[in-house]
Amino acid sequence: MRFRSLKTVLAAALLLALATGGYFLWTTLRAPDAEARYRTVKVAQGDLTQTASANGTLNPVVLVNVGTQVSGTVKKWYADFNAKVQAGQILLELDPALFQAQVRLSEAALASAQSQVKLAEANVARSRALFAQEYIARQDLDSAVQAVEAARAQAAQASAQLDRDRINLGYSVIRSPVSGVVVSRQVDIGQTVAASFQTPTLFTIAQDLAKMQIDSSYAEADVGNLKVGQPVTFRVDAFPDRSFNGLVRQVRLNPTTVQNVVTYDVVVAVDNPELILMPGMTAYVNITVATRKDALLVANAALRFRPAEAAPRQGKPPETGAGGGTVYVLDKGQPKAVRITAGITDSRNTEVTAGTLKAGDEVIVEDRQPPAKGPSAPAMRLF
Repeated sequence: MRFRSLKTVLAAALLLALATGGYFLWTTLRAPDAEARYRTVKVAQGDLTQTASANGTLNPVVLVNVGTQVSGTVKKWYADFNAKVQAGQILLELDPALFQAQVRLSEAALASAQSQVKLAEANVARSRALFAQEYIARQDLDSAVQAVEAARAQAAQASAQLDRDRINLGYSVIRSPVSGVVVSRQVDIGQTVAASFQTPTLFTIAQDLAKMQIDSSYAEADVGNLKVGQPVTFRVDAFPDRSFNGLVRQVRLNPTTVQNVVTYDVVVAVDNPELILMPGMTAYVNITVATRKDALLVANAALRFRPAEAAPRQGKPPETGAGGGTVYVLDKGQPKAVRITAGITDSRNTEVTAGTLKAGDEVIVEDRQPPAKGPSAPAMRLF
């Protein structure tokens, strides 16, 4: 029995040794070499352009809202959507009947006041003759003179009222204040417009659609790099395969705060000689902030890469913008950290301004097989 038990123990030990050896052999053969495990890209030499991106809206440089100072019913309009108009051209007429009646009423009031002036002047002449002959007192003469002055004041008031009513009659004809294109018409024949509390908008006229602007909102983190005169490229959904150009015309100081996010309106001047860009279009704007010629370029993915064995940085993400940064190269099959000084960056590459990297060096951007994480497998026990 003791011999059989010893034989069983030896067989179990042999099986365990074979299993352990097979496991180590399997893991050794399964582990890839460094070239297969890590994906690398070469450090290149080339041009780099840093841009600041935002969305904006295309608008005419001058957009005039044409209203009315008087109330009335629309009798006729002469300009429709997209119509080209000249300064002073008639756009719309209100029913002038009430204004014409008021003018006639004021003319009658003025005629009455003027007749009172004539009567008062005749009374003054008679009073002066009677006063010279001492038939009336001085007080009677003064009263006659005062009556003339009051009559003249009434005549002046009636004349001013007549001028006002004639002006209002002229306001019943709406004319274009500028030359341009009618963008919108907001009234129709028979509609009543009331100008009692605020001026209603009847037409909206774009003065010159060949010159437009983009009003774009840039975050406060980007606005420090934006300057007047910087080149701009943008696209619109209507022409997805075409790029348009412009220039930064103004960086407005007035901030807009929405949910604690501060943005600034950046105005981009745009030429539209073909008149294909329309008001209200959404523009996807890229402002060129900086350019570098023949710069040493490293992929942004290399600046974000960290070996699985490296301790994670606490509270600070990897640096991919201007300033310091760390990339990793393969040294004897192991990742080796290399410190660099980073310059400007775009969405793919970052400029290297200082460090030991040179064109053609390969930097690690991905670990295809990082070490397994989690609790280790329990040890085998021999019973």
